[in-house]
Amino acid sequence: MDDVRNTDLPQVRYFSGPGKDVSNGDMVGEPSLTATALRQLTKHCLRYRDPRPITALMQLANTLPPFLLLCGLMLWGMAQGWWPMLLLSVPAGALLVRLFIIQHDCGHGSFFRSRTANDRLGQVLSLMTVTPYESWKRAHALHHATTGNLNRRGTGDIHTLTVREYLALSRWGRLRYRIYRNPLALILLGSPLNFLVLQRLPMGMGLPWRTAWREVSALNLLLAASYAALGYIVGGIGTVILVIVPTVSVAAWIGGWLFFVQHQHEGAVWESGDDWNFHRAALAGSSYYLLPKPLQWVTGNVGLHHIHHLNSRIPNYRLQECLEGHEMLGQLGRLTLWKSFRCAKLALWDEDARKLVGFASVQAPARLSA
Repeated sequence: MDDVRNTDLPQVRYFSGPGKDVSNGDMVGEPSLTATALRQLTKHCLRYRDPRPITALMQLANTLPPFLLLCGLMLWGMAQGWWPMLLLSVPAGALLVRLFIIQHDCGHGSFFRSRTANDRLGQVLSLMTVTPYESWKRAHALHHATTGNLNRRGTGDIHTLTVREYLALSRWGRLRYRIYRNPLALILLGSPLNFLVLQRLPMGMGLPWRTAWREVSALNLLLAASYAALGYIVGGIGTVILVIVPTVSVAAWIGGWLFFVQHQHEGAVWESGDDWNFHRAALAGSSYYLLPKPLQWVTGNVGLHHIHHLNSRIPNYRLQECLEGHEMLGQLGRLTLWKSFRCAKLALWDEDARKLVGFASVQAPARLSA
């Protein structure tokens, strides 16, 4: 599914914002996504697929050594009882996000030209991101193949119900979903829980049990051995845990929020059955998150998510180049940092209004309240 060759796409309705039909090109401020425009954008993105080894090595060099240095300083400081050194977990966590994006590119086969080099680097980085590389790579491929498809939700995405599905739940079912979609539960608690605990378990990855168990167990053993060795050096495994947990948590909070707004924004589009189309879902269902340059650097250009989903073989270090190469790409799915905070209230896909809505706009019928 990652190869996005030119195909004859049907002329259908496209929506580029909450309740805004742009099939006739009438919407002001954002271009309409006609079949011709989709083909042009797909062809344009193909020009940026080739990795650049020197650029890739430079990106790795300006990310991995600083991350290891910060972790080393924290371990040394904590061994001396200098608790303020834990403040370094904030920049370390930010760099860990950037390392995760590099691992993410390796999973797409886009960071280096060599598949072997991508896989080897991805496996090494998994010791820092605490994410099983092979299992995550396969689950993430399913995410790309099903983004915005109402009939294929559930793997590698944030669980999203339609309004009708939500209203059909029991009172307890609706309460559980509301708790799950609460930003405090989903991001603040859920993101660190996902990386520190759930990634240690071979469930929910959309993979055969034996395959997932083997790959997850292998990483868990390597992590345990690495932490034990570090604990021996610094005088105790507790010191290692005190450094690892806050660093991974900071990265998880940043990464969790990024993943949320990339597909849970006001302009997102979901389709079902024959109405779903890979190319359309990529551009209409993924945001262009306009971040300040320092944050864009830390997050490895992943905010240019509409381009990434249209062609996941474009390396993260070429996404900006691709964006600047076609004017329309800079006009689609734009989401500023300030406006992105409004996305936190979105939780349900309204099939009638054709937009994501919050719980406040949905009233459960009395007959379903019990």
